[in-house]
Amino acid sequence: MTQEELTKLNIGQNLDNLMNLDPRGYGVCRILYPAAREYTGAPLSINAAEQLIKYVKEGDIVYIVTGFVLLSHKKAEMDGIIGAMFIARALYKAFNAKPVIVCPEDNLIAVKNLAYVMGLHLYENIDDVKNYPVSMGVISFSKDKKKAETQAKDILKKAPAPIVVSTEAPGSNKRGVYHNATGLDVTALEAKTDIFFKTVQAAKIPTIAIGDLGNEIGMGAIAEHLYKYIPYAAEGRCRCGCGGGIAADTAADHIITATVSDWGANALIAALAFLTEKADVLHSDEDQKRAIYTASESGMIDMYGELIPSIDGFDKEINIAILKLMRECISYAPKLKTTCKTWFEKVEELGFFNK
Repeated sequence: MTQEELTKLNIGQNLDNLMNLDPRGYGVCRILYPAAREYTGAPLSINAAEQLIKYVKEGDIVYIVTGFVLLSHKKAEMDGIIGAMFIARALYKAFNAKPVIVCPEDNLIAVKNLAYVMGLHLYENIDDVKNYPVSMGVISFSKDKKKAETQAKDILKKAPAPIVVSTEAPGSNKRGVYHNATGLDVTALEAKTDIFFKTVQAAKIPTIAIGDLGNEIGMGAIAEHLYKYIPYAAEGRCRCGCGGGIAADTAADHIITATVSDWGANALIAALAFLTEKADVLHSDEDQKRAIYTASESGMIDMYGELIPSIDGFDKEINIAILKLMRECISYAPKLKTTCKTWFEKVEELGFFNK
């Protein structure tokens, strides 16, 4: 293993550890991660960032799927939309790409307001996204299954993408039913964006998915693990009577699991900043704070239903603290590349990381 490979491995593990901190202490992130790591075969954050570097070029359209509507107030939640917008910003900063958010109508006001935080011009017409610089797009995706199938094909026909990312977006189970975390049916509330995801997969376009429970698009990649260890996931275990369980049936090519999907998004962005050696790909603490307040003021709710600046029950302080730690993790290695070269060589000689 080379110094570069060893550094990448350990930076990736640092980021994965941070996105899987468990302040609640209920352990779901610790359940998901081993299966995700086995599926991926590498640190999840670094692996996903490498896929973006492999496939995305300047001017490319990249779709980012997000938006989970909560049963409590029938409003979209904070988690997912903020991470999706920062991924959009990172794609622009890293590649001068053209990110397009695909989400339910419930997220549109937040997307429009968050675009100002990202510093990007927002358009609802894909041709405008292609033609204007410093731009991103948004597509309101249908909640009607039949309309969704047609819309998905039309989107890809108009503007193909080299890769598609999903974060905290609802995925139906094998019986076509969408569930919340407690096993209740939320099918009527959700945009059928997993139909878009499946259309993308049918077109042989690579996919990345971020989730924090197992009912999100892409998490079917570790379905057997979900059935065994996640409450309400297995067939017959959900509370709605459909008998299918909450586990999503879509399996992404590459997955990230985290305590909070937005923490997974930030780890992906930090890994991308590290690998591209572009520090400004990772957003600032102030941008994170502004985004949380902006999303809340745009009607996005916390997972407990409260209209407060909080993501999955975590306030701005811990969100900013984790982001700050991610930034510190990716800043040291480049500075010490030469200084620590001999030490790396001695570690490599003893072979621990070659097991």
